[in-house]
Amino acid sequence: MQETILILDFGSQYTQLIARRVRELNVYCEIHPFNKIPELTSDIKGVILSGSPSSVRDEGSPTPELANIKGKLPLLGVCYGAQFLAMSNGGNVEASDSREYGRSNLSFSDSGNALMKGVPETSQVWMSHGDTITKLPNGAKLIGSTKDVEVAAFCFENEQTYGIQFHPEVTHSLDGLTLLRNFVVGICGCTQDHTADSFIESTVSQLKAQLGDDRVVLGLSGGVDSSVAAMLLSKAIGHNLYCIFVDNGLLRKNEFETVLQTYQGLGLNVKGVDAKAAFLGELAGVSDPETKRKIIGRVFIDVFDKEAHLITDVKWLAQGTIYPDVIESVSVNGPSATIKSHHNVGGLPERMKLKVVEPLKTLFKDEVREVGKHLGLPERLLGRHPFPGPGLAIRILGDITPEKVRILQEVDHIFISSLLEHDLYDDVWQAGAIFLPVNSVGVMGDERTYENAVCLRAVTSRDGMTADWCHLPYEFLAKVSNEIINKVRGINRVVYDISSKPPATIEWE
Repeated sequence: MQETILILDFGSQYTQLIARRVRELNVYCEIHPFNKIPELTSDIKGVILSGSPSSVRDEGSPTPELANIKGKLPLLGVCYGAQFLAMSNGGNVEASDSREYGRSNLSFSDSGNALMKGVPETSQVWMSHGDTITKLPNGAKLIGSTKDVEVAAFCFENEQTYGIQFHPEVTHSLDGLTLLRNFVVGICGCTQDHTADSFIESTVSQLKAQLGDDRVVLGLSGGVDSSVAAMLLSKAIGHNLYCIFVDNGLLRKNEFETVLQTYQGLGLNVKGVDAKAAFLGELAGVSDPETKRKIIGRVFIDVFDKEAHLITDVKWLAQGTIYPDVIESVSVNGPSATIKSHHNVGGLPERMKLKVVEPLKTLFKDEVREVGKHLGLPERLLGRHPFPGPGLAIRILGDITPEKVRILQEVDHIFISSLLEHDLYDDVWQAGAIFLPVNSVGVMGDERTYENAVCLRAVTSRDGMTADWCHLPYEFLAKVSNEIINKVRGINRVVYDISSKPPATIEWE
C-alpha cells in the first residue's frame, strides 16, 4: 500500500506545481478534480485543496463535498481552497480593492503551530488572489498575517484543518517547501519512501505480473520518456519487448544513427526503420502547421502498424505517457479541446487491437529523469533537450523540402554542438533553429546574395509551461552566426529570438 496525498483541483495553473513539490519530499500524491473525489482508502494520509481562477463568491463556483474529509483527515486549503474553507464554515470572503499579486512578507507567523513551524515571522510569500478572507471561520484561529492581508493563514482549533491565502508551491514563497513538509510529513505522518529506487522495484514487479510472457511493442522517439519506459519494460520482460525507432527524415543531423547505437548499447531489442521518403513525400507542398502534424501522425501510425505486424503474437502497446498527460485528460475543465497529434498515437491501440501499458503514467518529467538515472541511462540521453514530436517539420515555417531539411539540420548541428563545446548546453532547457520563410539581401565576397534567414531559439524553463529567453553571451552568438553563414550554403542571415513564454510559445509552430 502506497501512502498518498490527495490533491483536489479547482482549475488552478499551480495545481501541478503543488504535486511536484509534494513529490520532491519523496511523498506520492495524486491530482483529482474536486467533483470526482476517489474512494478515501486507508492509504490516503491527507488532502490539499488547490487554488482556482474562480471566486468563492460567484454563483456556480467549485464546491467540493468535504463531509468525509474535513475533521477526519488532515486538510490544507491553498488560496481558493482556504477561502472555501472559510466561507463554508461561517467566515467572510470579500473582493479586494485591488488584486493582490506578487511577493509579500509575513508580519506574523505562529511558529508554535504545526503548519508554521520553522517559517520565519518575516518570510517572503507569493500572493495571487482577488478575494480576501475578512473574517475567520467558526472555531478557527489566526496563525499567519502579512501587512496587507490579516488572514494569511489559519487553522481550526480542534482538528487538523488549515487554510493559507498564499501559494507555498511557487519558489517565490521562500519557506513554502518547509510549510508543505510540515503538513505532509509532520501533520499527515508520511514516511517519505517514494523514491526512484522504490518506484523501479515496485513497477518492475507490477509489469512482470501484468505482462507475464506476453510480447510488447514500443515506439521509441529518442526522447527521455520513451527511453525510460523501454528500460523499465526491458528490466521486467527482457527480449519480449520489441522497440521500433522510426526515422521520419525530420530528426537532427545524424540523430537516427547515434541514438540507435545508444539503444543497442543498452541491450534494448530495437529495430530502426528508415521511413524518410514516406514522410517527406506526404509533406510535400504542405505549409499549415496542424496539417503537418496530422500528416506526420498518420504516416507514423502506418509505418508503426506495418512494422508491428511483422512481430508475431504481440499483445501490448507500450507508451511513454507521463503524469501531466494523464492530468490533462481528466482535468476540471475536461480534456483539452485540441490535442496536438504528435502527442498521441490516436487510434493506434484500437486499430491494432492491443492492450496499452504505460509504466510512467504516475511520474512528472523530472521524476522520469531520476528513474532513468537509477536505471543507468547515459547522461547524454537523460540530459537531452526536449525535441518536438513532429521534429524539424514545425521548425521549417512554410512548406518542407529535402533541401530545407538539410539546411536546417546543418544549422541546428552547429548551434547545438557549439552549446556543448562552450559548456552552455546544460544552462539551456531547450534550443533549436527555425528556418524562416523569407529571403534577405546579403553580400558575400564581391557578390550580392538573396538567400534564406534562420532564427536561433534558446530558452530557460523548469517544465516548459513558462519559459524565458536564454541570455547567451554575445561573443558566443557572434561565433555561431559566423560559422552558420560561412559553412551552410543557402543562409546569409542569422537572428536570435528574445521572446518569452508567455506571450510567445517555445516553438514557432
